[in-house]
Amino acid sequence: MLYNIVMESVTNWPQIVAGKDQEIAELKALVKFYEEQFRLNKHRQFGASSEKSEYDQLSIFNEADATADANVPEPELIEIERHYRKRTRLTTDKLPENLPIEVVEHDLPTDEQICPECGGDLHVMGRETRRELVIIPAQVKIREHIRKVYACRDCEKDECGVPILKAPIAEPVIKGSFASPEAIAHIMTQKFVMGSPLYRQEQDWKRNGIMLSRQTMSNWLIKATEDWLEPIYDMLRESLCYRNVLHADETTLQVLREPGKTAQSKSYMWLYRTSGDTDAPIVLYEYQPDRKTKRPADFLRDFKGYLHTDGYDVYHKLPEHVIIVGCWAHARRKFDEALKALPEKDREGSNAFLGKRYSILTFCIL
Repeated sequence: MLYNIVMESVTNWPQIVAGKDQEIAELKALVKFYEEQFRLNKHRQFGASSEKSEYDQLSIFNEADATADANVPEPELIEIERHYRKRTRLTTDKLPENLPIEVVEHDLPTDEQICPECGGDLHVMGRETRRELVIIPAQVKIREHIRKVYACRDCEKDECGVPILKAPIAEPVIKGSFASPEAIAHIMTQKFVMGSPLYRQEQDWKRNGIMLSRQTMSNWLIKATEDWLEPIYDMLRESLCYRNVLHADETTLQVLREPGKTAQSKSYMWLYRTSGDTDAPIVLYEYQPDRKTKRPADFLRDFKGYLHTDGYDVYHKLPEHVIIVGCWAHARRKFDEALKALPEKDREGSNAFLGKRYSILTFCIL
């Protein structure tokens, strides 16, 4: 019995060894993968977010700038005297020259324009000038439109039909409302550009003695958007889809109190824009509750040309008249991550190194 067991083990030994070798190879590959992920995550957490590195090959085009070192002395036989340049603090603060200037002159009172030594009259021998930036908060006023109505005196005397003429006047931005274009533009700018929600604006109006509720402001924004901004948006979309090359992308967005969805669920803001081949760039955003193919398909239904996107599968399901072209920045990013995942000694000359190099070259040539 023991002999049979030993002989069976000896016979199956090559298969056992081969199985163990394969298991060891798989474990080594797994350890290598974990090491790469560890290095990459370490770089993401502690390293610079820029994808530029010493391995970038853009220096092919700017080799002189890339290799120049002002600290390396020239190989002269005589010693060159060193000199130092005084550094000044750089600032971006600058008062525009085209702003209106209010001049405030400061004089001595007439009874003090007397010399304290001899009692003679003082004269102006010079002036000291100091400039200040004056900010005046938003001015609020009521604009009252008075429209004159005209009638004919002679027709009134003859008791015949009296023609009535009215002075021309522009239609209000919102019928039946006291909103003005300036007020709506101010509220929109504060909310969408400065990030001030309507409840804060309501408090700010109240501090200035104006009782303007957030409900009224919301109504103004929605109505003005429907009447004035949506037609402009539609015209821009028509012009956008007339181009030959476009870019598209989407990002997540959280919307509160959306019908049929929880506050934690994801919604999406889709972005479409013209390429760099135009002098009149157009950038349009479109909110959608999901990330389905029908969203870009509907927006780009009139577009025929090249669409520059990332690798999201939805774009590749668009109709045939939309030709998808890849993004070199996204391709380069994967090579950059692969390069950072390698040990430093193995980076130069690796496939990741070559891939990043040629993706940059292709991008520059295009």
